[in-house]
Order: sequence, then structure tokens, then C-alpha cells
Amino acid sequence: MAQCVQSVQEFIQDSFVPMVAVLCSEDAERVTRKNSLSFPELLRPFCRLTSDGHLRDPNNQVVVVKGLRISVTGINTQPPQSPELHRLLSQTVSVCQPPEGSPASVITAGDYDLNISATTPWFETYRENFLQSMPASEHEFLSHYLACMLVVSSHEAVPTEQFLKLSQEQHRIQHSGEYTHPKWFIPNTLKYYVLLHDISEGDEQRADSVYEDMKQRYGTQGCYLLKINSRSGSTVADEQMPDPWSQYLHKTSIHNPELYEESAVSNAVENNIGAEEDGLDPSIRDGVSETHPLQLDHPTDVVYPGNDASQSVNNVDETKPQKQPSGTSHTSPTPRGTCLTLNDHDHIRQFIQEFTFRGLLPHIEKNIRQLNDQLVSRKGLSRSLFSATKKLFGGGKVPEKSIAELKNAAGLLYPSEAPELQIRKMADLCFLVQHYELAYNCYHTAKKDFLSDQAMLYAAGALEMAAVAAFLQSGAPRPYPAHYMDTAIQTYREVCKNMLLAERCCLLSAEILKSQAKYSDAATLLIKMTSEDSDLRSALLLEQAAHCFINMRSPMVRKFAFHMILAGHRFSKAGQKRHALRCYCQALQVYKGKGWTLAEDHINFTIGRQSFTLRQPENAVAAFRHILINDSRQSAVQQAAFLREYLYVYKSMSKLTGDGSLPQLPLPCLHSSQTRVFFGHERRLAEGEKQAATHVSLEQEFDRDLSQLWRELEERVVSVTNRGTVPITFQPSQSCLNSQTDNLRHPLAVVEEPIIVEVVFRNPLKIPLALSALSLLWKFTLKDFSGPQDGTAGETVSNEKETTALNDIIDTQVIAEFTISPEETKVARLKLLPHKTGELHVLGVVYNLGTGEAGDSEGSLAGDLMCVRGQQNLEIQGPRLNITKEEKTSVRYGPDHRLDPIITPPMPLLEVFFINFPTGLLCGEIRKAWVEFVNVSAVPLTGLRVASTHPEFFTFGSATSDLTPVTPTTAEHCSAYKTVAMPPSVATVSLVSPAAFGVTSSDQPVVAEIPLSRGVLGPGEALQIPLWLRGPDQEGVHEINFLFYYESTEKTAKLSHRVLRHTAFICASRSLNVRATASRSNTLHSRERHTEEQQESEEKDASMLVFVDVENINTCEAGVREFHIVQVSSISRQWRLLKCINPVGDKDSKLASRERGKLCFKATRCRTEEEKYTFADLNLGNEQIVSSTTPCADFFFRRDLHPEARRGGVSAGGASQMQRKSLTPQSGTDDGGTSIVKKCSEVELDIIVLWKAYVVEDNKQLILEGQLHVALQTIGKESCSLSQKEETQEMVLLKFKPDVPPPVSKPSLEQLSHLIKTCLHYPESYDHPFPQKSLCMVPVTLTLSNCSLAQVDVIVDLRHKTTSPESLEVHGSFSWLGQTQYKLQLQAQEVYRLLLKACFFQAGVYNLGTPRVFAKLAQTSTMCETSQQSAMPALIIVNSI
Repeated sequence: MAQCVQSVQEFIQDSFVPMVAVLCSEDAERVTRKNSLSFPELLRPFCRLTSDGHLRDPNNQVVVVKGLRISVTGINTQPPQSPELHRLLSQTVSVCQPPEGSPASVITAGDYDLNISATTPWFETYRENFLQSMPASEHEFLSHYLACMLVVSSHEAVPTEQFLKLSQEQHRIQHSGEYTHPKWFIPNTLKYYVLLHDISEGDEQRADSVYEDMKQRYGTQGCYLLKINSRSGSTVADEQMPDPWSQYLHKTSIHNPELYEESAVSNAVENNIGAEEDGLDPSIRDGVSETHPLQLDHPTDVVYPGNDASQSVNNVDETKPQKQPSGTSHTSPTPRGTCLTLNDHDHIRQFIQEFTFRGLLPHIEKNIRQLNDQLVSRKGLSRSLFSATKKLFGGGKVPEKSIAELKNAAGLLYPSEAPELQIRKMADLCFLVQHYELAYNCYHTAKKDFLSDQAMLYAAGALEMAAVAAFLQSGAPRPYPAHYMDTAIQTYREVCKNMLLAERCCLLSAEILKSQAKYSDAATLLIKMTSEDSDLRSALLLEQAAHCFINMRSPMVRKFAFHMILAGHRFSKAGQKRHALRCYCQALQVYKGKGWTLAEDHINFTIGRQSFTLRQPENAVAAFRHILINDSRQSAVQQAAFLREYLYVYKSMSKLTGDGSLPQLPLPCLHSSQTRVFFGHERRLAEGEKQAATHVSLEQEFDRDLSQLWRELEERVVSVTNRGTVPITFQPSQSCLNSQTDNLRHPLAVVEEPIIVEVVFRNPLKIPLALSALSLLWKFTLKDFSGPQDGTAGETVSNEKETTALNDIIDTQVIAEFTISPEETKVARLKLLPHKTGELHVLGVVYNLGTGEAGDSEGSLAGDLMCVRGQQNLEIQGPRLNITKEEKTSVRYGPDHRLDPIITPPMPLLEVFFINFPTGLLCGEIRKAWVEFVNVSAVPLTGLRVASTHPEFFTFGSATSDLTPVTPTTAEHCSAYKTVAMPPSVATVSLVSPAAFGVTSSDQPVVAEIPLSRGVLGPGEALQIPLWLRGPDQEGVHEINFLFYYESTEKTAKLSHRVLRHTAFICASRSLNVRATASRSNTLHSRERHTEEQQESEEKDASMLVFVDVENINTCEAGVREFHIVQVSSISRQWRLLKCINPVGDKDSKLASRERGKLCFKATRCRTEEEKYTFADLNLGNEQIVSSTTPCADFFFRRDLHPEARRGGVSAGGASQMQRKSLTPQSGTDDGGTSIVKKCSEVELDIIVLWKAYVVEDNKQLILEGQLHVALQTIGKESCSLSQKEETQEMVLLKFKPDVPPPVSKPSLEQLSHLIKTCLHYPESYDHPFPQKSLCMVPVTLTLSNCSLAQVDVIVDLRHKTTSPESLEVHGSFSWLGQTQYKLQLQAQEVYRLLLKACFFQAGVYNLGTPRVFAKLAQTSTMCETSQQSAMPALIIVNSI
């Protein structure tokens, strides 16, 4: 149970007090009415004695009476009937609410921190009024009158006669038998005569004389002169006197009329918030009875017969507070005690004390003795009841019969003189004067007598009071007999059917158990007393049981909450809406957020209803909101009911508040972080052969890597535009913003271009939601950016209240209908079109929310009621900051400005269309397409550029490429190449500078500038230019990204440029695979050498053989019938193809599927300018393709520009060759030697194989053409047009130590074997007369050519390497004459001729290629000589003549 103001002893003592009746004359009543009080009301604040009283028990022991309180009431007071009692108790509870701001105790139990009201004053008020309004009963005497005050005014003519009349009236009421009420304790009632003197009016001497006469007549113990009204009524306003009556009288309705009026609301109305009569209608409240709820002393309409004269005089609380008009309902009540001074208060207090000590207590003491003597004489027992009780208890106990056996004895009534009732009277008298030990003994004796007589009502009463008396005994000689109380309650309920007495018994016992910390027993007792006959009582007892559970040593939180819910339900049935709401709110603390979703829904729903009925719309909306926003497990029907209630409450609240701000709606769920914002207009789709650039759309998924790629491309173009630097203020273009993009800066939008906000809604319910008039809510600050700095700010407007009038500033799209299916996540795209520049802030969405149920049977009126207008804010949390130390150690979030764009002045807007753009190409295939640029804005654009991730895939041609058709239609069947009719012959040579194709040594052609007429593309203008495409060398699907960059002719500070993206997907199929190898030629060009100088020049102009191996690897393209190799071209600064060694006539080389062809070409050195390339074309047919023009040369120069190739280091051939310089020898370093050695075997020759493919498609033969590139780098090393796939790297263990630095690179043996080129010069046949001369000597010249750019030490060894029989067959019959070994030193690129003589002994065929040549660089002393590659077999025929 909750804490109480009084202790349990004080509570019980105040519940059972001596009762005193009052009978006043009319004149005496008039005197007291000057103070707006009746005589009993006048005495009520002073009825508690401030000093102790004393009396003696039958054993002459002194009994001290502490803090005694007496109850003084009018003699004609009649207890209220049962319906009236229920109504008054209900009003009493209703008006007693927890005070605002009262401290609530916080109870921590496990995971729960509960704010619970520590006290329940409404329960204490109910209990007090209930006990005071208990009707007097026949089976007990505690509420019977012990005495009667007869009050007469001193102003009476003959006061003694008036006393006589009142005395006779009292005797008639008590003894005539005409009245059932009031009830009297004993026949000889104490009569106390009070002479009331009005000091302000009466004669004090007369009063004193009358009082003296009274003392003579009634004795000093039986009369009293009370002087009051020391002030006249006219001096009321002069001095403010204390009002001790306020806490006893009219506690309820006067001070809180609103609560008082609400208590009259009927139950049926309270449970139907949809009804018009929701408990708030003034017409209902006016019907509330004006009688005061606590006027329990007021009689009913039944008038005592024959007492018309004294009727009004002797009624207590006769004056009723009149219901005041609503305008003055909170005015203060009529002041009381205005004619009394503090001395008068002391007079009254002294009067009560005199009455009690000199009249009442002696009277009670005398009656206790008389009763004791009667009982002793009647039963023949000893003089003292104490000894009698000892004898009684000394023998065997009378067996108590069960309740079931005694049910038929409930109606037994004793006559008033019965000895059993005399014992009960004595016990009650002892109890009233706090002699609890004697009272307990008497109760116990009476209990046994009643049980033996099976008088169950009397027995239950004796059991009840015996238990209370046992508890109240000082020193606790015996434990509290709780089973007595249980038996009494069971008897009252089941046998006597008297719930009032059972309830009183329960209240007393529960308070006693609580004081002993037996909360579990108290809770059980309280719960047992709940029943269907009284919702109010059940609610109060259940609430107290809940407090018992929470106050246990181990608090039972869930039981507390459950019983609070039960109490709230019973409060609701009893019409106590405020108490019901409070109980549900306290229980919600336990169920909230613990997964008890259904229970939580029920509680919130009830809270919502009760709050709405009590005119607390904010609380009602909050409660209904919780039901709807959580993931509910309710059925669809229940959810629909919740939603309808919620909408109804919302609509009613908006009517009550009436302000212009829209409420926040909880449905549907708004995923703010998933909001996307798109800047840009709706682009035209493809028209016929035209294919629009893809750019950015809301349908595309965000890819972080792809976004970074676009950013790098844009940075590259900006860098090129700004002469190699990226401005500090550079802000990458972002057309679509989401949670993964960088939103730290305000995005830039352009005036007159739409802004689309994609909002993600989720319907958590199982019923559809119908949204209508859905639009964005925004705030806009006008700003003019044409001025200096950031522009001048203007006024700020918002569409929260005004919508249509703002369309000239921002046009807001409204979606008329937007339905979300059950549990669906749906996207809404809302558009804004700004017409002014400034700063825009998108705040949220505004819409009408309805149930979405089709075919409402309730008609259009209900449909209107079920639709409310509200808003939801778009609140986006930025990314967590994690850069500085402070940010890492705390949780901080950055801004997210995706919904706060800056509207900038007009900018150009570009659309790009591709014409005849293919989706599939053969590897290396050349295709010509067209690009159309259209300026769809009202502002001219300039500075059009394009960047791509695959610059090798396309070219716009060089500045000189003006020989192609000018429109797509005329170019449909033409070749993409420039061709010239020419029969096969020696190669055609032309010189080309890379700068003509946009390639320089410092700038790689990643960014291409697109030429515009006069440098500007005006508003509405279009431009078509050709575009050549080359299929990627690797098969598969390739993603190729184009970034078109352009600027406005008018420079603005906010937006410097704009970009347009396009992503193309090309499927590349296999075509040809080309392999090429270069070999040195060891033969001289001519046999005839006139002079040595000629020979030397010819040797230096060395030649080389190039072998080209072409294979048709096209298998997947069934339409490709065959490939024709139409031309082979070479590009180099040092070499060129001279002629084809194995020509196949005037026809080009054909390759069917899986066929392979071999071609051999002779290449020769050429002398060119430093930065120019030599293009040599060898056509195999009758048509020459000019490879030095667009597009052939373009793709050659762009072929190694793929990002991966560039990141991988120095790429082979192509434009990267321009970075290579002639390496000069660096003495004393291995690096220098390595470079020199590499230079010997480097070729730097690029081969282009041009082909045509014949394809049958749709019964038409098409001719495809293309080119493949092969870069020859090293002599003897094969190169391929298809880059070989790198082997997958094996997993490498992590190394935590630094790697050892790599060793200094050394040239390989293969590279060292190419230092010296050897060649033998000798006659092919030699005739010698062996018969005449046995020895034949033939001169042989060994030519040694230094291929390097450094000095080389050479050793020539003429000794035969082996002496095996096989070698003897070839070598054994000839030998070299002269030195067997030569040591020479050759300068850079020196040609040295060594004259040798071979000696033959007989005719035959001999191989002269036996000399072995060893060489090393002269500067490297540590390096050994390396054997040089041997020449081809040199066969000589020696003939004998």
C-alpha cells in the first residue's frame, strides 16, 4: 500500500470515536449562523483534545486517554442510502487528484526506474469518508450516540423552559420507538446543557445568572456557558482571521469545480470518444447535483414526524454551497467564523475539553462499572471480569464451527438487554477510551458467546474488533490475529452479504498488515475484496495492492504494473477518467520498450482515449503515435481501428488549437537518410538512330568507385583548362546526392532547372495508407549573385502556410494521390522548379493522411473525418567526423547539405546524341559514328571538351582530316580510312609529327577539345562532328566513360563549369592475332664493292627481317566469313619496312576461320628528324590506306593511353617512345653498361596490320575494317597484338621488416651476345689444282661490327671447339693459318675487317663458320667476355682441277 499521512494507530483511533448528538434551539442556531456555520460545524475543528484524559477501570486502575477525538453531529443526521453513498464517494475520489508538481518517488528495481506517486491521498480521503458515513448497526455500538448536547441561546426569554423542551424532545426521539435513527449507546444518555451567549448582542450579566441557575439545576458537571461572537459582522473586513474550518468542510468542489463537474460523466459516454457527449458538454455538467459530496451528515428527504419546528435547526451542514456561474466559478467561498476572535476559538476549545473531561469520560467510566457489575451479578461470577475471563480461558475452548455450517444463523437478533450485547457494549466503551486490553478480553468473550449461539453477524463484529484491539495493545502482548480478520471478512461477505462491513474490515486489516511489512498478505487481502458490485472500490483496492507489490523487499515490478492496469480499467468503468489515465501511465513505465507490444498497444490506446476525453489532445496524440510508429503485431482490423481513432483525435486537436502550424504525422515512416536529391532536367530519349547520353538519373545505383572515377576525370579536364592546376575552390559536379556522396558543401542548382527530391516512405501497418496532396515543404531566401562577394540577401519565404502565391518564386509539384500498400516501402519523387536565385532549404513533406480503405460505408462525411493534413520533417544526420583527436574521442557529426541547394544564375545546358554508335565491335575494328551537341538552354556555351577513361577507344580526328563525308547519311557505305589506288610495290613513306594529332611529349591526349564555330555554341544551336571508334584489343564487354565539359560565356563565381556524363558498353569479339619477330640480316646488299668507303657506308645502313604471323581467331562471330590482310604499315623513327619478301601476287592475303598466314618483310634504317615518325605502307592489294592520316594514325598515337597502361610504368611503343633519349655511356657504372647493352638489341619498330572482314548480316554483305598494332622492341623477341594475361600472383606473406634493396641490374647473357655482329666474306667456290699443290689457301675476311655505342673488347678464337668424329668430318680437313687468337678493341659502332686464310687439303664442301667471337664492354673490368651469336653456316666449295 502507498504511504499514508497518519500512522496506523492514529487511523484506527480516528475511525472509532465517541459520538455526541446536538439538539439546538432556533435562537441558538441563529447565533451560530452568523458565522455561516451550524453548531456541530462550529465545534468540528476543536474536537481533538490537546491534553490527556484519565479514567479508572473496574479494577480501579488508571487508564490514560491520549489524543482523544470526539464526533459531534446533529441529532437528526441520517446516514446516506447506498446509491447516494456511492455517488458521494465517487465525487470524493474524483475531486482528489495528485497535486501538480508533487515529487514522485523513484523506485529502482532491476532494469526499471519507475516514477511512482509515493502517496495516494484520494484513497485516504475515500477511506475516511467511507468510515465516517458507515450507518449505525444493531450488532455493534461504536457509532451509537453516547451523549447529547442541548444548546439554548441566552437570548431566550426563559432558557430553562427551552432546555426542558429540548430534553423532552431528546427523550422522545430515543425512547418512543418511532425512530430507527439515530441509535443510542445506552438508555441513560448523558445530557449536557449548553447555554450559548452572543457577546455582540446579549446581556452578559443575564447570561451569567442563567448559568448559575443551570449549575444549581443540572450540576456543574452537566452544564456550560459558551460565549462566542466577540466581533460584530461589520468589522469583518478589518482583520483577516484564520479559518480552521476549511480543512474540515467543503474540501472538494468549491476549489476545483472542473474536477467536480467531471465526476458526473456517465460510464457509457466515457467509453465512446466518438460520441458527441464526450463528457465535456456543458449541458451535461449542468445536471450535476449541487449537494456537497462530503455532506454525509445531511438528512434525506424523509422528515422526522412531529419535529417540524426543530427540523431546520438541528440539521448539520444545512447550508449548501450554491453553484456559481461559470464566469466566477473560481471565486473564493463564503468566509466562515467571521464573528469569532481567537479568544472565541479558545472558548470553544475549552468548552470541548470541559465537556469531555467533566462530562463524557466520567459518564463512560460509570457505565463501564455498571456493565461490569451487571455481568458479574447475572452470571454469578467473581467481582472482576478479569478473573472471569481467566476462568473462561482456563477451560477447554469452545470449538468454532465452520462458516458453511453457520450460514443459516445469520439472521439471529438479540434483545437490547441480552447479556451478550452488554459484553459487547462494555468492550466498545473500553475500545473508545483506549482501554484495549479489557476491550480485547470482552470481545473475545462475546465472540465465543456469539459463535455458540451461531449469531454470525455479531460474531464477525467481535472477531473484527478483537483483532484490532489485540493489535493496538501497548507492548504487543500477543501477535496480531490476522485469521480473525479473514474469518470476519468471509462471514460479512458470504453469510451476512454485507459488503460495507467487509470492506471496513479489509481496510483496517490491510493497514495493519502494511505496518508490519506483510505486503504480500495485504495485497492478497485487497485483491480478494474486489468484486463486480463496485468498480470504484475495486479500483482503489487494486491500486493499493499494486503499491504493496512495489513496496516489497524485492519489488515485484510486473505484478505492480499488471494490477495498475486492472485498477485503471476499474477506474475507467467507475467514470474516474483521470485516475484511470494516471494508473495506465504508471503501468506504461514497466511495459514500455520491453517487447510486450500487444500490452503496450492496449495501454497507449487507453491512454489516448482517456487523454482525449479529458481534453488533453497532446497526450492523446502522443499515445496514439506510439501505437502506429512501432512495429505492431496487431491484426489489420485492429490497426485500422487504431488509425481511425488517431485521425479523429488529430482532427479534433487541430480544431481546438486552431493555429496555422501543421502537426507532425507519424505515418508513414519517413527514411530521411535515404533521401536522394537530383539536379537536372528531363533529357530527351533516343530518336531513331540517335542515342542520348546516359548522364545521371535516379534509376542508377550509386557506385563509390565509379563516382571517384568521374571525379578524377573532371579534375583532369579542369586541370587542363586551368593550365595544369586544379583551383582550390574546385567542387566536383554532383547531379544526384545521397547518403554516400560528399554532402559537406551546399550543392549548386541552376535557376529554371528542376530539383527532384526522392523521399522513401515505409508503411509499417498491415493496412493501406492513402496520402493525398503530397508536396515538399521548403524555405527560400532570395539572393542576387550578380553582385560582389556572395550576393545580397533578400527576404525569406516559406510555403508552410501560403502555397499558390509562391509559384512565381518556386513552382512546387503536388502529387494528388499516393497510396502505400500494407508493409510496403515506396518512393515518391517530388519536384521543385526555382524561378529566382537564392538559398533553398527543403524542410520536409506535407500531405493529407487517410486510411486508404476503399468504399467507406460511412459516407463522405466519415471520409472527411478520416483525413488530416500534417507534415514530416526531413532531418538528415551528417557523417561522423573522425579526423582530429577530439573528433575521434567524441561523437561528432558533420553537416549534410543535400537538401540545402544554392540556386545560381542561368547556365548553359548541353545535350549529346550519338548517331550510328555501335554496341558490338571486332577487336581492332574501326567504325565511324557521329556526335551531335545541342545547347538546350538560353545561355551560349563555350570551352567544350571531352575526357574518357578509354582515350584509345575513340578519336575526333586531327585538324587536317577533312576528306571524309560531312554527314552521317553520305558516310553510310564509305570506308573510314583515306585510301589511294596503287598496285603493290615498294613501301610508300611519309613523315608525320605527333603534334598534328594532339600528342606532345608533355601532354597525353586524354582530354580532347571539340572545335566549335566561333568557339561558341549558341542557345538552341546544334553541332554534328564525326567520331571514329576502334574496338578494344581484349574481347569481352567494356565500359567506356565519356565526360563532356563545358562553360558559360559569362563567368559566374558560384558555378564555373558543367559536365555531362555518358557511359557506353561495347562488346568486343575476337578478330585476328598478330605475332611479329625481328631478326638481323647477315648478308651484304651487293657483291660488288668498289671501294672500302662504299662498303663501310653500306654496312652501317643495316637491314633487318620482320616476320609477321597472322592468325584468324574469330570463332564466336558466325557472320564473319573471312579476313583479308590488305596492308602492313610500319611506324618508327629509326626503321621502316622496305618491301615484302614473299609476295603473293597482286591479291591480298585471305584467312578463313582458324587459318594462319606468314609474311616476311625487309626493314631498313631510316634517318628522320628527332620528333617525327616515319610511316611506311606496304599494301598487299591494289588500294593503299594512308596510315599517316585520320583515323589510322590517331589510334596509333592513342593506343597506349589506357589508365592501367599508364599506371604500369613506361609503356612499350607508341607515344611513350617519345620519352626515350639516346643513352650515352656512363663510365664505371653497371647501369650505364646495361643501357648500352640494351640499346644494341632495341628495335623500336611498330607494325600496323590493316584488315578487312566480310560479314553477312540480314542477307547483306558488309565489309568491316580494322587495324591491329604490334610493337617490336627487341631483336629476336616475339611481340603479340594481344597482351598476354598476367599470371595470378601467389599469396605473399606479410613482411614486417623492410625488404632488402634490389641488386644493381646487370645485362643478361642474351643481351650481351648481341654486342658484335659478325660476317664472313669469301668466294662461294674455289678451284685449286690439288695434284700440283697439295695445300689450298683461300683468303677470308671476317667483318666485326660493333653494334653498341661504347668501346668493346673482342677476342676472336680460331681454334676448333671440338675434336669429335662428327666434327672432324666437317672440319678436320681444313685449318686456319696464322694466329689462332686475336684480341681487338672496337670503338663505338666501328666496323673492323680481319683478314684470315683458310688452308684446305682436299676438295669438298666446308663450313667456314667456326671462328668464335667473345666480347665485353671495355669499361667493365669485372665482366667476363661473352660469346657472341654465331653467324649462319658459311659453306664454301673447293674444287680440284
